[in-house]
This record gives sequence, C-alpha cells and structure tokens, in this order.
Amino acid sequence: MSGARGSALAILRGQIERIETSEAAHRRDRVALGHPEADLALQGGLARAAIHEVFCAGPQGTAATGFVTGLAGRVTARRPLLWVRQDFSDVEAGALSMSGLAELGLDPRRVVMVRAADVESALRTSADALACDALGAVVLELWGETKQFDLVASRKLTLAAQASGVTGLLLRMAANPLPSTAETRWMLRAAHSPPGPASMPAALWSAWGAPCFDAELVRNRHGPVGRWIMEWKCDECLFSEPSPYPQPVAAAPAHRSHQAGVLGDRRRAS
Repeated sequence: MSGARGSALAILRGQIERIETSEAAHRRDRVALGHPEADLALQGGLARAAIHEVFCAGPQGTAATGFVTGLAGRVTARRPLLWVRQDFSDVEAGALSMSGLAELGLDPRRVVMVRAADVESALRTSADALACDALGAVVLELWGETKQFDLVASRKLTLAAQASGVTGLLLRMAANPLPSTAETRWMLRAAHSPPGPASMPAALWSAWGAPCFDAELVRNRHGPVGRWIMEWKCDECLFSEPSPYPQPVAAAPAHRSHQAGVLGDRRRAS
C-alpha cells in the first residue's frame, strides 16, 4: 500500500510540475480589472483558471469582501458564482447581503451560497465546484488559521481551476499568508471614499460615494507587485483610478483667459 501511495504521489507531483512550468500557464486568459497600473502589473489583467488569494489587513473584512465581490464580477462573465462560507461566518463577519451585492453590480440571481460545516467540507465543496466548467468563479471564504488548508490543498484547487477554466477566489479572514500555489495574493485595507456628487438630492449629499480600496498586490507569480488605491465603479462593474476631483468642477469660460478671474477678484478686494 505504501508503495502504491508513493507512486501515486510521484505521478501527482509530476503533473503539478508540468502544469506549473508550462508556457500555457503564462498565456492563460486574463480579464482586465480596469485600473491601468494594476492591469499592467498583471500583464493585462487577472488570470482566469487560477487561484487568487485576498487577505484582510487587520479588521478590514468588509473591504476584503467588497474587493472579492468586484473581482468576481469581473471574471464570472455572466456565469453563476458559487460562494462557500463556513457556518459561523455570519457570527464573525456578518451575513452577506444580496441587496448589497446588487448595489456593487453583482447579480444576486447568479450567486449560489453554500454553508460548510467545517474546513474540510468547504475545501471539498470548492474543489468540486472548481471542476464544474459551467461556473464563472468560486469564492472560498475561510476564517482564521486553518491547518487543513496547506500546500497540498492549495494545489488541488489550482489543478481543478486549470482543468475547468473556472477562477477561484480565496477570501481569508483573520489569517496570515502561507505558501500556496495562488497566482496572486492581495492584502486589502479600506480607503477613503469621498461623498457622492453635488447633483444628488440634498438628503443624499452625505451618502457614501463609490467604494475605494487600498489594494496591495504582495504576490504575483508572473510580474511585479504594487499597491494602489482602486475605486470600484458599480454601474460599469470595473475598477479605476480614484477621481482627483470627487465633486464636479465648473468649467472656465472659453472666452476669458485664466487670469481674468484673478484680476477681477483683486479689483473687487481693493
């Protein structure tokens, strides 16, 4: 029995090595996120058919969840999304709001929620889901340090994603990064979100604007790393650079020079 296990392990290692070192892994399909600098670092965008890890820096679970939602919205390509959570996640991080997902631009009718009793069930469910090419993406949300998610478990998820073309998004809460086969690893923090435009009704002037994330790419298997402020455009379902002027700015009159207003102010002041 031990000889058979050793032979099977050697075969599995050989398959993994060939997949990880093949040129196809470098040319896999990518989807642009919309943020120019991030897409440049990612060589055109986030790779499909791969695993991507998102960690929250400290008590930033909401920011990490919102960022994962944005990534899922970009890679699903109108296909269903399977979101796997542990049973106690609602107690630790709060329940996911379908209306909130809709406000972020993710169609809740395409989201399938799965509650797992333990880490083993969550990993097994995610691996099976990643093997189903009818899905657009699989989000696996794990809470805390888990010894069950090791390098072997990470490789299983990667192999399943590469075989089916489905993208895996691993959301880690209250955990530290460990060695894995993930294509990218992100560290998420909340960024300042300016209020909405002044054209909104007075009652909504103090409402939050577009979600902004302080996203640090700490691992990139085929390119550089970096850190950017990324604004999520809910209507367009893409990331972008934050606007330098969150409020509308009046255009200067075309028939006057840029000095006219300054000189006029000086005359009135005198």
